[in-house]
This record gives sequence, structure tokens and C-alpha cells, in this order.
Amino acid sequence: MTFSHKILHWYTKNKRILPWRETKDPYKVWLSEIILQQTRVSQGLPYYLKFTDRFPTVSDLANASEDEVLKLWQGLGYYSRARNLHETAKMVVNEYDGEFPKTYKGLLKLKGVGDYTASAIASISYNIPEPVVDGNVYRVLSRFYGVKLPINSTQGIRYFKQLAREVMNSGHIRDYNQAIMEFGAIQCTPKNPDCQGCPLNEGCIALQKNEINELPVKNKKAKIKNRYFNYLVILDPDDKTLLQQRKGRGIWQNLWEFPLLETKDIIERDELERRYDEVIDLPDSPEVYQFNHDAIVHKLSHQHLYTKFWVVKTNAPLKNGIDFRTLVDFPVPVLIADFIKTFKI
Repeated sequence: MTFSHKILHWYTKNKRILPWRETKDPYKVWLSEIILQQTRVSQGLPYYLKFTDRFPTVSDLANASEDEVLKLWQGLGYYSRARNLHETAKMVVNEYDGEFPKTYKGLLKLKGVGDYTASAIASISYNIPEPVVDGNVYRVLSRFYGVKLPINSTQGIRYFKQLAREVMNSGHIRDYNQAIMEFGAIQCTPKNPDCQGCPLNEGCIALQKNEINELPVKNKKAKIKNRYFNYLVILDPDDKTLLQQRKGRGIWQNLWEFPLLETKDIIERDELERRYDEVIDLPDSPEVYQFNHDAIVHKLSHQHLYTKFWVVKTNAPLKNGIDFRTLVDFPVPVLIADFIKTFKI
């Protein structure tokens, strides 16, 4: 039995029942793939169900507001995926008459769709023999064939794509691509894989050489940057507050947040009181107190955010103030969503 046949045989016995596996609709396949990028199935599944319930078709998604899309995405992270999701939906509706391209190259033209997503849609929706290569596939191939090229290097990416093409099962590409990804997710896991019960163990080079924990190889990530956020939770006598929308190309683009004072290090109340007028102009001398004594460490892929929330009570009514109770309607970073749930007026 060949490599691909063993993978398919394993899949028929062990695959999880998931809603996106019950459809060939390119919209739902695309939606699931975008949601599951850098996201575990257990975390992504509720979001997939929310999106397909709220936006049953690509037209429904295209016609939504960006705020609504971001709000529904809230808590899933990597918000550029949500913005690209919305832009791509509008692109499909406006430029492709509501129909997804039916070729691998055509799918690559969609915003936010790279090789992996295009390959997944092409194979699952249209049965096109195009191999998928995601983190799970890298792990299976690198271990089984003993490949030590870094999976995040140009040479490694090219090599693994070609290797995936050579070993794929073209006749059953729709199931095979899902099978090898599933195999990496629940059989050939990153840590403590069940090698004794693995159908590929006899031919696995990494197992033979005791290199399971060393593969796949990945070049070191960029150094983590520490940032220090001080959110000013302004409250007036009517329990109104202020939010601002993040602009530019940094983190959380187009999400809403409290006025932010970013500093070079963690600060205490005396410094905050001297500097809050750098970001907000208040007519009186407000009462300021620190909500969380220790900074909350919020970890992103290349940044760690050390965050303090400062409650700033003013006696002057806020111009353009927002009722604090309505903040739950705004798309905000999960860090701020957690604060809003915790804070009691």
C-alpha cells in the first residue's frame, strides 16, 4: 500500500465529522479555510457556524458592514483575515458575479488567498489535483521522508510543495488533501504523536532515526517586541465614555479601543496623571485610578503587550460620549472585550 493509500485508509476510519466536510460549496470551503488559518478546529468551529448562520452566501457577507464582520470575528485574532474575508466577498460578488473562480490560478487572484487556500478550494470544491501544504502537511512529510529543510525558507517551501505533488493521490484528491491534513492534526501531532499506532511507522525516517521531536525544522522567528499600553477609560457623570478606531497598518486595524497612551515602559499613576493630556483633552482635573494593579500581558505573534486600564472620572459631560453599556456592540480587541465584561460602573 502506497503512502497516499495508507493516508486515505486511515482517514476513512478516523476523520472527524465537521460541517465544512459535508459540502463542496466553494464559499463555505473558503470560509472554513480562512477561519482555520493559525486556529485550532475546536476554536474555529463556533466561528464557522456563526458566520454561515449570519452570512449563508457570499453575497450576504459582501453586503455586511466591516464593523459587523469584525464584531463577529472578535476573539479569533489576526484580524487582517477578517478584513480580507470581507474584501474578497465583495470582490467575488462585484467582479465574478457571485461565483468563485473555478481554477487554482483564478483563486489565487482573490485577496487573502495564497497557495494553500487556493489549493484547498480547487481540490475540495472542484476536484482539481492540486496538493495542499499547511503546517500539518509539513510535519507529516518532513517526518516520514526525513526532510530537514526549514519549512519557512524559500527553498523549503518550494521543495515541500513539489514533494506533496509527487505523493498525492490525484484520483481521490478531494479526500486525500483533507486526509493528510487530518492525519497531521490528530495522528502525527506536534508533541507526543502516537508512533506505535501509526500506519506509516514502518517507513517513517524520523521514527527510525529518533528525530520525531526535531522535525519539521523551522527558522527562528523574529525577536519578540515588548510594548506598553495604557488605556484611558473615561467616564462622565452620565456613564458615557470614549472610543477611537485604530487606523494604519498596525495591529487591530479598524477595531475600536479606549484612548491609548503608549509608553516606553510600565508607568505608575503619577506619570499617567502628568501625561494623559497627550491623548485626551479634559476640561477639569479628573479622578484617576488604576483598574488592574499588574499589567496584563497580551501575547501576539511578534509582540507582547503589557497593558494597564486606567479609569478616569470627569465631572464634565463628554462631547460625543458613548453609553458604556453599548460598548458590547463595537468590534474591539479581545483584550478590551475582556475588560468590558469585567468592569462594573
